Amino acid sequence: MAYGYDIIIVFRSLRAMKETYKEIKTIAKTTGLEVNVNRTKMLIHSRRNARQTGEINMEGDGIEIVEDFIYLGSKFHTDGEENHEITRRLRLANNAYFSLLSVFRSKDIHRAIKTKIYKTMIRPALYYGCECWTLNKKEESVINSYERKILRSIYVPIKENGIWRIRYSKELYKLYKEPEISRTIKLNRLQWAGHVQRMDKERIPKKILYSTIGGRRRAGKPRTRWIYAVEEDAKK
Repeated sequence: MAYGYDIIIVFRSLRAMKETYKEIKTIAKTTGLEVNVNRTKMLIHSRRNARQTGEINMEGDGIEIVEDFIYLGSKFHTDGEENHEITRRLRLANNAYFSLLSVFRSKDIHRAIKTKIYKTMIRPALYYGCECWTLNKKEESVINSYERKILRSIYVPIKENGIWRIRYSKELYKLYKEPEISRTIKLNRLQWAGHVQRMDKERIPKKILYSTIGGRRRAGKPRTRWIYAVEEDAKK
């Protein structure tokens, strides 16, 4: 029987990475395990050399250098920005929507059933892993617009004064009886923040939350930190 373990390790230097890789291979060998080189990837997060690709040799193994990779269902990119994962999530949700397009267009299926299908099959594909996102105004607008597009396919246009028109946003959410998806994401983020706060101080998520990164900050307005976004959510 074969067993597999996926882990992600962060290093500050190439030397530290090589030393750790050597140690992992040695320990794995003593326990009867083996490092899968084909599934081992290296991602460089740097402002100076963010686009480096190719291969690096470590302990006789050729480790591929990539611009991005998927870990536990979420996409990590060399520039550290979340917009790559959000765009990917929108695409996956859209694929789920179009695979069910015949259902949403059917006049024989009640809109309550269509709403349940959206909540259980499309929306989870959109906000999977959203607890770690720090949305800006543009990203919030894009996500909310996508949700309204689907809701308008469920709650079809209405006839007013002899003229057909699409439903306004307020009308959609009055029928939907749920907050905008950006608000749902923020509520999920608050729930995860509370879970981390209740953790023991030795747990890794709590250590990461309160850790600081050294070095100089790049010029320009920095992206909002996750903890600041959570604090703002709590105030609102």
